[in-house]
Amino acid sequence: MATRIDSAKRIINGTYTQVWVDGQLIAECSACQAKVSKSKSTVNLCGQFMEDTKAVSAAGSGSLTMYKVDSGAIDQERDLQQGVDRRFTVITNVADPDALGAERIAYYNVSFDDVTLADHRAATLGTITRPFTFSRYELLDLIAAE
Repeated sequence: MATRIDSAKRIINGTYTQVWVDGQLIAECSACQAKVSKSKSTVNLCGQFMEDTKAVSAAGSGSLTMYKVDSGAIDQERDLQQGVDRRFTVITNVADPDALGAERIAYYNVSFDDVTLADHRAATLGTITRPFTFSRYELLDLIAAE
């Protein structure tokens, strides 16, 4: 965590984010999020009135929001009706030129939760959101804390 910010320009601008799925740049991506949620068990200790917790596992999840440009997301899941649950590697990179560096993270064993076949509205730009889960991540490049 930053101990100081020398200028507001150091705050990361998400416009400079890129996303790759299995090595292919997803140029139509307009937003992405990934997080790890901890599963905790309650621990009650003698002599301590307040409950404590201990992390016992974790789950990775996220989503990609993309402009509807082609049928690529549908094609990636072409074999779903035959019971094939394809897994992917997703890499996110944010490299704002005013920031103190770039942050790149890989997410492994990515399984997209659904396939949007159609979602169209008159006078509205087409978008789809692809929620996903993952079972491992790797910090490839980090922005050093000041």
